[in-house]
Amino acid sequence: MIDFDGKTAVITGAGSGMGEAMAWRFAREGMKIVVADIDAAAAKRVSDALQAGGHRALPVRCDVASPEEVEALAVTSFETFGSVDLLCNNAGIVPSGRFRPVWEYPLEDWKWSFDVNLMGVAHGLRSFVPRMLAQGTEGHIVTTASVAGLVSGSGSAVYSAAKFAAVRITEALYASLQELGAPIGVTVLCPGLVNTKIYQSERNRPQELRPDGGAAEETEELKAIAANLYAGAISPADVAEQVIGAVRANQLYLLTTDKFDEAIETRMRAILDRANPTFAGLLELSKRDLRNEGEKAA
Repeated sequence: MIDFDGKTAVITGAGSGMGEAMAWRFAREGMKIVVADIDAAAAKRVSDALQAGGHRALPVRCDVASPEEVEALAVTSFETFGSVDLLCNNAGIVPSGRFRPVWEYPLEDWKWSFDVNLMGVAHGLRSFVPRMLAQGTEGHIVTTASVAGLVSGSGSAVYSAAKFAAVRITEALYASLQELGAPIGVTVLCPGLVNTKIYQSERNRPQELRPDGGAAEETEELKAIAANLYAGAISPADVAEQVIGAVRANQLYLLTTDKFDEAIETRMRAILDRANPTFAGLLELSKRDLRNEGEKAA
């Protein structure tokens, strides 16, 4: 997809972080933006700011875990702007207490993570792809997965499992569209460390998915480490710039850093060698990513 001017982009999770940055970046290319977010006030804030900057934008409150709300998002988007040319399935969450053994996660964490991080993508594809195909025009779909969907280990299991699945269904989307010869490109965005509020996701956890006794707390040590890590991470605007380049190039895999390549290769090599792996921890990989970014900046 090369020509963005006058086209329409629908971005979920656009009330903050990478979604907000993508909204601004595509708006500067002349696109009309549907700002979708579970936080209605955040969606309106971003939409109002875009409109104040001379861009066309529409705020829509949407919980991507709900197929009915995603379907309503599609209906509203097409009725308002006549077409959707770019879909960014970007909304995502991380339950707190992410560095613990996999058997200790409560069912509420599993359901919340899969409802948003995986089914949110599936709902987007089911509601938007048939309509985009019916247009018969050039388009593109971006899934925000994570480098956590490419590496493995003990940490952040409920988040990573959903992101692994999101990568897989995005590959299936790419293959299906290729088989049809459809003019719709696909990108699976796998960010490394990005300075966003995703680790404050508990603010948006549905009441019915709150575990007995409340959400798990991170250790104070981990909170301090995470705060330093994310303060020095790349910005959402940097990611948005990479996304627009990937859309232009019709690039399927977009990794925002090469600092996890060794861990990805180690896992894949163990699979192909039928060997037991040695996994580096996600936290240690993130520290390494941050150190390398700091050295690059210096």
